[in-house]
Amino acid sequence: MNIAVLGSGYIGLVTGTSFAEVGHNVVCVDVDQRRIAQLQQGRLPVFEPGLTDLLRANLGSGRLTFTTDLEQALSLCSVVFIVVGTPQRDDGSANLDFVWTVVDQIREMARDEKLVVIKSTVPVGTNREAQERLNTGCDMQHRVASNPEFLREGLAVDDALGPDRIVIGVGDPKSQQTLEELYAPFTQRGAPLLSMEWESAEVTKYVADCLLATKISYVNEMANFCEAVGADINSVRRGIGHDPRIGFHCFAPGAGYGGPCFPKDIRAMRAMGRSVGASMRILQAVDEVNEAQKSRVLEKLADQLGSLAGVRIAVWGLAFKPDTDDIRESPGLDLLQQLLEAGAIVQVHDPQAMDNVRHFFGDDICYGADPYEAAEATEAVAIMTEWPAFQAVDLGRLRDTMAGNVIVDGRNLFDPAQMAASGFRYCSIGRRSVARSLVDVDAIEAMPTTVPTVPTTPTAPTA
Repeated sequence: MNIAVLGSGYIGLVTGTSFAEVGHNVVCVDVDQRRIAQLQQGRLPVFEPGLTDLLRANLGSGRLTFTTDLEQALSLCSVVFIVVGTPQRDDGSANLDFVWTVVDQIREMARDEKLVVIKSTVPVGTNREAQERLNTGCDMQHRVASNPEFLREGLAVDDALGPDRIVIGVGDPKSQQTLEELYAPFTQRGAPLLSMEWESAEVTKYVADCLLATKISYVNEMANFCEAVGADINSVRRGIGHDPRIGFHCFAPGAGYGGPCFPKDIRAMRAMGRSVGASMRILQAVDEVNEAQKSRVLEKLADQLGSLAGVRIAVWGLAFKPDTDDIRESPGLDLLQQLLEAGAIVQVHDPQAMDNVRHFFGDDICYGADPYEAAEATEAVAIMTEWPAFQAVDLGRLRDTMAGNVIVDGRNLFDPAQMAASGFRYCSIGRRSVARSLVDVDAIEAMPTTVPTVPTTPTAPTA
């Protein structure tokens, strides 16, 4: 099948490349000429594990091409995917300007009937309005379908090639038949295709993201309570996570969620609720808890160090999650801004997101080539993203590199007793803060070196 994918961001690239991988002919369109030139050369403008190899293989096969010429792309395809951004407005609602621009261009440029599939996250009623907008005053009758994405940045290639479900919202049998044929390579591997009306498909995406965000805010609120009463949230999490009704996924404490989906989708859902008089009190609390949680690391730094003015502090982790360079709504960026406002001297490291951070912070902060360089001569290190490289650091080398010994771990990567034995004043989320003097070091050193492992970090479900 011949497909055009309009928008070459994270989701558009993964969508187009995965369709090409299963045998479809795909042309990806974007207005950014520099981005398209990069892609034509097989170079990704974003970091996503596994995507570069997949992109180059399909470029080489001729099944995947890139262009800025929308009219030409439309002439080559029968199915058009809209995968453009829907950023947040000041009132929290989704801004559909990019969607409507593309819809209007399709109406003006298409020379035959298309199935227009909206993969962008859009409010209820958008697909119905898009069909009316496409066909008003038009000799042709285009069809519209909803096909929300559930990709997780960092795992997007696996999610695209092996989806746990495919949701489609359709308004006619022909659209459903076309999408069934399009997704046949995936459903033949066992992925369920769930067909429903437009409105239900639109809501499904929001409800999924809002529920996952709710789990994160809930466990963070419980972590703060555990910390106040001397309980250990990791122990509590083990005690409830084995219940299959609860599980471990998206249920780990930390410095708050971020990324391109959870924050804006929570607020867009609240805005939709306001527009129809439906209360969204739970989602309001979820958002408020998360915003407060983003300040927990700063509070812990101030508790340990007092005034932060002139204090040299390292921040490890700026991407909103590991295995991506995406810094949108990242708790690490919030901490950077808070530290700068407090007068701290900030040194940072992230394995993938450094260029994106430089774009926003320039010379206001210092950039370390690795975790140790970022920690050089610092009084404290704050950990904001659960990159494996951070958990693998040599603690002795780190202690020698720092001027002070404070570690504020916003992702609970380390064992508190081990950190105390290594000479650190260690604070985490939902667990007691420790220092060397508070533990029996001889007993710790005699403890077994291996312990049963339990998942400790959530994996975000979308890009």
